[in-house]
Amino acid sequence: MDQQSALSQKTVVLTGATSGIGLETAVQLCRAGAFIIATGRSQERCKSAEETVKKAYPDAKITFLSADLSSLRQIFRLSADIRDTLLLHGLGHIDSLINNAGTVSSWYVSTEDGFELQFAVNHLAPFLLTHELMPLLSASGAGRVITVSSGSHFRTRINWKDILLRRHYHILRAYKQSKLANVLFCTELNRRLGRKTVTAFAADPGLVNTQIGRKGTTGIARWIWEKRASGGAAPWLAANCLVYLAGEPSIQHSENVYWKECMPLRPSRYSQRADQAGRLWALSEKMCGISSADYGIGADKRTNG
Repeated sequence: MDQQSALSQKTVVLTGATSGIGLETAVQLCRAGAFIIATGRSQERCKSAEETVKKAYPDAKITFLSADLSSLRQIFRLSADIRDTLLLHGLGHIDSLINNAGTVSSWYVSTEDGFELQFAVNHLAPFLLTHELMPLLSASGAGRVITVSSGSHFRTRINWKDILLRRHYHILRAYKQSKLANVLFCTELNRRLGRKTVTAFAADPGLVNTQIGRKGTTGIARWIWEKRASGGAAPWLAANCLVYLAGEPSIQHSENVYWKECMPLRPSRYSQRADQAGRLWALSEKMCGISSADYGIGADKRTNG
């Protein structure tokens, strides 16, 4: 079975789909015949992205939903909107959740929940959205959770004394820690679920020429991001790996958690430490106000929202 056949009729949720890697991923998934629920921060950008996709593929099966993923309240609302959208189309499962949305910021920004912006969007949003959609992913029987990480996770550790970097914020320190959190999350999710009905992968897109480093940066940080990005690969190349991880049948029970260019890659040793992954998981649950001994499978154990 080729990749396009494997994705035909599959149901995929894709965050951060209005530009860059996310938009290219949406286009490729539509070409393969998948049913897509895509998300973006603003209704205007969602409308523009949907027009772009349907211009290329008029019969594309894609619905855009808007939500600010820095807000726990809006993530809970988005999860409900996703469930309602599936119900409207007579669907009761999700085959793949692609946590692609991400951000960077030159300065410390506190979200409405009191968390540092990069940690909230890059880590807590995938953590909570996955929790909320886990029953639907499990119902697939072969669900996948794909979270976009980065090679920046190498040579990085979690700053447990100041995980939100309130005292010593630095743009790259915050970004690298959030990307490390992505790998720790995928590692711990696989440990908890045993790769039976759901498998988690962390995707490293490499250096890509996108707008992510230009949106929330100023001064020298913006100049560096622009200079590096100008030598990066086209977004569609990075999208290839996300589509591969979403649809390739042979990797469903793969022991490899970290992937780049459609190939497994050894992640950092630190990102595979069970004590660090478990500690981050417990803290993330507390921050999100959830309790998930079975990680969302079975009874709803949410404690707020």
